[in-house]
Amino acid sequence: MSKAMTIEEMKNIDIRTVEPSTLIDIKKIKVNTDLPIEERKKDFIRQVKNPYCFRCSNVVVKISFAETTATLEERLENYFKSL
Repeated sequence: MSKAMTIEEMKNIDIRTVEPSTLIDIKKIKVNTDLPIEERKKDFIRQVKNPYCFRCSNVVVKISFAETTATLEERLENYFKSL
């Protein structure tokens, strides 16, 4: 990922073809927790480069977000209620 990527390019990275060595290892990211929340978010994104695709040690991770207003907490609550 040598050139600046657009958000769409970041979202559309194919983990089957991406070179793992070009991805940031999320375990090496250190966010200053003394910063306000918005600054922490910016700091994380600055360090990870692509919040949609990164490594966790030797594992390539790709995440996506659903177009919904439901929060993670609501989804988890519904999941555990359904067990």
